[in-house]
Amino acid sequence: MTIRKLSLAVALACASQAHAANTNFDVFTPLTGSAGVTATPATPITLSSPNFSQVTIADRATQNNQTPGSNSGSWDMITANETGANAGRYLFMPFETGTGGVQRIDLHDANYNTRAVTIVAPGTQGFVSGDASRWTPWGGYLTGEESWGAGSSKGRLFEVTNPTTATANGGNFVQRSVVPHVSHEGLAFDNAKSLYFVDELNGGSIYKYVSANPNAVNGNDYFAAGQTFTLRVGAGGQFEGNNGPAITGGSSWVAITDVNGGAIAGVSSVLLDGSIDGRTTADHASILGTGYNRPEDLEIQTLSNGNQAMYFATTDSDNNGNSADGRGRVYTLNLTTGDVALFADSNTIDLATGLAVGSGWKNPDNLAIDAEGNIYIIEDRNGSEDDDIWFAKDINKDGDLLDAGEGVGRWASNGTPGSEFTGLYFDKFNPNVAYVNIQHPADGIDRTMQITAVPEPETYAMLLAGLGLIGAAARRRK
Repeated sequence: MTIRKLSLAVALACASQAHAANTNFDVFTPLTGSAGVTATPATPITLSSPNFSQVTIADRATQNNQTPGSNSGSWDMITANETGANAGRYLFMPFETGTGGVQRIDLHDANYNTRAVTIVAPGTQGFVSGDASRWTPWGGYLTGEESWGAGSSKGRLFEVTNPTTATANGGNFVQRSVVPHVSHEGLAFDNAKSLYFVDELNGGSIYKYVSANPNAVNGNDYFAAGQTFTLRVGAGGQFEGNNGPAITGGSSWVAITDVNGGAIAGVSSVLLDGSIDGRTTADHASILGTGYNRPEDLEIQTLSNGNQAMYFATTDSDNNGNSADGRGRVYTLNLTTGDVALFADSNTIDLATGLAVGSGWKNPDNLAIDAEGNIYIIEDRNGSEDDDIWFAKDINKDGDLLDAGEGVGRWASNGTPGSEFTGLYFDKFNPNVAYVNIQHPADGIDRTMQITAVPEPETYAMLLAGLGLIGAAARRRK
């Protein structure tokens, strides 16, 4: 708690000097390799700076000891209550299991045994493979099922409409059926409050839902009517695969529903419950959505030129079908111009060596953005072998890593056998705090880790001196 308070004080000092977004997470020395087996499961992360620290703030064993059977595990992507009363107080994440659910962590609760509570019980409404995690503009919590295929009833998007006030198992869990069924992972809202999502599949498409009421103050109104589109790059119909070039260039959005979310006659594939199959509709001959190889997470940021860019990872894409020399890509989609560009792959410069990252780069999955707009790329790999978080150094924030001195560097590495990193999330109210999950470890004890950064000693001295000057100025004004 002392670190959090001091970091907040530093942040306030910086804010007074028009530097509210400053973070210390970008001051590190890139790791040269992945971590081996951790000696202590409660502190499993090899960090790239002595000024970073880690602590477990919740774990599955404790949850089930307190309330047996309440937590099915495989804790996935993280978000917080970013708006409203007590903004930033709670973390939310779904369970990516055959009996999915949702839990909430109260960061203000000092009692380790009570701070985490399941608000959507495992298996509610047949929920499975919970993965997606996003706070909404109106103050709800969205998650979705990373499970979809022919004949399936899954692939659904859900909202918890009372995320901060729900008691144990008391979350109001509402399916938002206007959004087509796909294998959900990444979710992101742009400045116009359009919702972007993916179909996590080898050959999956990128989608956009445009609400008829984008400024709605609740999910019922936002999802009452709206149109869904799929991304078509160039002529469309491509399949990125694991042995082909990156799919880039000009793009367009092609409607796969009508303006109310209903079927387009002769185009949209309608399911038994009346909702739309996003996957088969995107593949229709009149649509030709572009198929990326396992598109996963999404993040949106504003570039230095004022345009919004959406980043998305394609986990299994490759140049030659040989993962031994690296696999996976991260793309940018300029939401203003429609241009799709390659952001990072195995040919990107490794900041630790000055050479192409090559075999060290495998299966980028989750994405995250810190307070300064830096992009972090999280691998879907094996803990204690080669599961890393990469920092993307985009010096001029132009959405590429092609300028001198730019590239990627290992920022953290996971040492827990049988697990993977997932859900990296940077605190929106403290630029020097982040959270990440250790998912499905071999010992069965999922963990939520808090990572904290503090300034280097000389920076601390300068900032504290600044605080003193601010205080003196305040006294003089009295």
